[in-house]
Amino acid sequence: MNDSSWGAPAGSGYWGPDQGPAPAGPAYDGLTAAQTRPMPIVPDDPAGDHQDDHDRGAASQSGPLFRDETPNEHPQEPMSTPSRPAEAPQPPQKKSAGRDLGAAIGVGVGLGAVIIASLFIWKAAFVGVIAVAVVVGLWELTSRLQERKGVRAPLVPLAVGGAAMVVAGYVRGAEGAWVAMALTALAVLVWRMTEPPEGYLKDVTAGIFAAFYVPFLATFVALMLTADDGPQRVLMFLVLTVVSDTGAYAIGWRFGRHKLAPRISPGKTREGLLGAVTFAMAAGALCMQFLIEDGSWWQGLVLGFAVAASATLGDLGESMIKRDLGIKDMGTLLPGHGGIMDRLDSLLPTAPVVWLLLVIFVGTA
Repeated sequence: MNDSSWGAPAGSGYWGPDQGPAPAGPAYDGLTAAQTRPMPIVPDDPAGDHQDDHDRGAASQSGPLFRDETPNEHPQEPMSTPSRPAEAPQPPQKKSAGRDLGAAIGVGVGLGAVIIASLFIWKAAFVGVIAVAVVVGLWELTSRLQERKGVRAPLVPLAVGGAAMVVAGYVRGAEGAWVAMALTALAVLVWRMTEPPEGYLKDVTAGIFAAFYVPFLATFVALMLTADDGPQRVLMFLVLTVVSDTGAYAIGWRFGRHKLAPRISPGKTREGLLGAVTFAMAAGALCMQFLIEDGSWWQGLVLGFAVAASATLGDLGESMIKRDLGIKDMGTLLPGHGGIMDRLDSLLPTAPVVWLLLVIFVGTA
């Protein structure tokens, strides 16, 4: 800070407002010169705590010792220099969906068209769609298990047995599905015997788990299809699950504040779960009233609530698997969605729930 910043020219002999004139002479001029060093300005802290600013009603300031960033490389200016204008606050960033929504919507529409066409034109074609989805899902799951954990669940008996399970469920009912499941488990045990015994137990355990998790649960979709109004039942099952997921995403993205299961899936919120339940119950009431013969709206409310619960648990279950494997998606086959298993996660555990409730409400015919 130079002398002129206080309103007195250098060497004028004025010492201070209360001390009167300073004695003239070189010694006092030298003292004045030694005491008039520039004083640094404490800069405004642009990274201050906005919440504290709001509470105090004033901008937060701090010196270099209270900041994580490096000190200002430019020399400090005298106090006589006007302070820099405060930087304009950065606009808040918009929430991101985290995926390519355009690709996700396009893929979803394409899959929906294939499903609807096969479902209402020829039932057997839809059974083939289920079988293909099961085989691809098993391939994704076993591939990730081997890559991340070194678990070698045998894919060949799983794929053959899984497809047979779906067909048997459609042709022979629940008994056929159980028999195919048992034979698939036996085939996994035998197939793995052709390799060294190290890791045998964990490999066959993972294989039997995969057989139950993917094809056996998917078989209940084929069981729904066997009824006279099978296409309508399957369509309602798909609609309710998609509506539940959509409600959870929309409400959670917009209003979500309280985490549902942060250790498993940090993105899911309690508000999102409430949205899933609300949307699914409303869709269930409409579907049971107008889509299912002899159905009632109150049965749709029960069905919608059950679908929201099972779909959420299924989503959390696969999230637990992916977190254990240290991956974000099971695959990359579907742009904007991930892999087939990333779309089946909520459908698989929901299928037996919907099948059972429909049997209780309207029977199997």
